[in-house]
Amino acid sequence: MKVELGGESLHKMAKLIFITGGARSGKSRFAVKLAKQLASKVTFVATAMAKDEEMRERIRRHQKDRPSHWRLVEEGKNLSLVLSQLDASCELVIIDCLSFLISNLLLDNTEEDTIIKQVREIADEVIHLRPTFIVVSNEVGYGVVPPTRLGRRFRDICGQANQIMAEQAQEVYFMISGIPMRIKRNL
Repeated sequence: MKVELGGESLHKMAKLIFITGGARSGKSRFAVKLAKQLASKVTFVATAMAKDEEMRERIRRHQKDRPSHWRLVEEGKNLSLVLSQLDASCELVIIDCLSFLISNLLLDNTEEDTIIKQVREIADEVIHLRPTFIVVSNEVGYGVVPPTRLGRRFRDICGQANQIMAEQAQEVYFMISGIPMRIKRNL
């Protein structure tokens, strides 16, 4: 089965779709649009943690953009646990977003090797599970070098994690100003 999106066809057989791009580039919106076209039984895994009112408002806006019948799982640190508990009827899982997961783990003082190991395990695991997965992450390599050690660690780990996901993915999209550009497609 082919699904048309923006004049290009996607094969429903895709197991891992990776969407990356800058902040506010339309990654989440594209992931939701794509998921609506590919499946009806969707689990949305939100990794953002509402630590202040501004973040709670951002989360509310994102939630309003998603169908209310989708299953929502909020987990900011242990995605392996979420993956092990997926409902057998689930057709598609959106993980939004990998960069928040990395940020949460870094702020929890998790070692870089442990974070990269967890990302590798997630990437390896999702290609063996039944549902299609859409993983969203920020591309952080286009800005200036962060002035703090923590900022540089985040940028470096996120860059490694994105490479791991992109390598495993059958399809990779890069978002620019709300426009998806497919940069990889393996069938």
